[in-house]
Amino acid sequence: MNEANTGSKQQSLHAYIGMWVTADGRIRQELLPDGRYDEARGSRKSAYTGRYTVAGSRIDYVDDTGFTADGEFRGDVLYHGGMVFYRENNR
Repeated sequence: MNEANTGSKQQSLHAYIGMWVTADGRIRQELLPDGRYDEARGSRKSAYTGRYTVAGSRIDYVDDTGFTADGEFRGDVLYHGGMVFYRENNR
């Protein structure tokens, strides 16, 4: 196994992996263990996809079209793009 790939995979493992959802359930963002995310909006699956990195409580996104965004975790709440996401199992 390539050592660089192992380091990258280990770096992406963190406490925030999983499904995050707005209170109304309209926007669902899954943070995957491989550093990718998949965001659904309403009935539109995979409306936005791309990669993300986490450093401390900060998350940085680069979607597959090159658009960038960021957010901040405060406990089990994610603040991103003017929206508030909660862990799916805490709703």
